[in-house]
Amino acid sequence: MAILLSGVSHAKRVLRRSLSFGREGTSPKTLKGHVAVYVGEEEKKRYLVPISYLNRPLFQDLLSSAEEEFGFDHPMGGLTLPCTEETFIDLISQLT
Repeated sequence: MAILLSGVSHAKRVLRRSLSFGREGTSPKTLKGHVAVYVGEEEKKRYLVPISYLNRPLFQDLLSSAEEEFGFDHPMGGLTLPCTEETFIDLISQLT
């Protein structure tokens, strides 16, 4: 149990929760080497994920699910992943 909690804690530090909005009149910023993703069922939250995660098999499965559900027309204008926030954080904790 301590290992699982430690992994989730580390995942939250690696994941960068970005602000939903930048300064007035500007778009949200994305850090170099990261990609913005939106997760959640009702309220979508924006996270910044290291680009290195994109080629990992677990993340590839999530990307395939996003492609099946949304195709290339993502409702948030960015990459929307079809999972809950808890599932997403659990997946990221397995990648770190």
